[in-house]
Amino acid sequence: MGHWFTRNIVEPGKLPLLIALTSFLLTFFATRTVTRMIRAGRGPFRNISTGSGVHIHHVVPGVVLTLVGGFGGVAADDRGATATACAVLFGIGAGLVLDEFALILHLDDVYWTEQGRQSVEAVVLTAALLMLVLAGFSPLGVDALTPEERQNRAGLVLTLAVNFVFVAVAFLKGKFRLAVIGVLVPFVALFAAVRLARPGSPWSRRAYRRRPRARARAGLRAYHHDRRWTRLSRRFQDVIGGTPDD
Repeated sequence: MGHWFTRNIVEPGKLPLLIALTSFLLTFFATRTVTRMIRAGRGPFRNISTGSGVHIHHVVPGVVLTLVGGFGGVAADDRGATATACAVLFGIGAGLVLDEFALILHLDDVYWTEQGRQSVEAVVLTAALLMLVLAGFSPLGVDALTPEERQNRAGLVLTLAVNFVFVAVAFLKGKFRLAVIGVLVPFVALFAAVRLARPGSPWSRRAYRRRPRARARAGLRAYHHDRRWTRLSRRFQDVIGGTPDD
């Protein structure tokens, strides 16, 4: 059964990635369930702290498990039980770490604040990228090249360089999510690169400094985009990670 699943459902060599992704998502949802119960004062779960009153966040065991699973997976010379166990450990560790991504970013306990939404965004974006890889997308669109094009190193380097430029421009224009996805899907990076920059982005501050019309158009487009999608995005984040404190 496992042989059939590996041969017909998952591409060769991608089974550990599927196991790691599954462990990652299950750990994140389990962690959010426990933290929401602790926050509501229900169930047997409580925050872990040392005798001196230091609150031990779950990012701490997450880092340890990520290191053990990552280094163990690199050292494993087989695709059997060792690779599977390392994939599970790495997925669990990554789920614990990214669940508190906002705390690492801000160096403060912002878990149930508005800034804490960044943890949910990081988890969703990571899961989406891994699903794209499992679906057959290769970084920078290399999978779209024919065998003849793969042999042509100049064409390959040019393809990678052009897409890297699109990704870099998208980052400078403040379109971080599209830029990250564009690493795997070149059309997304191109789409983000040719559109107007978001207000306050490095590109907007430099390129639109003496172009008031472009600044106004960019601000109006960002306003309509945020008005249309921000509320829906926040509801989705609240369903997954819980509603932040007022």
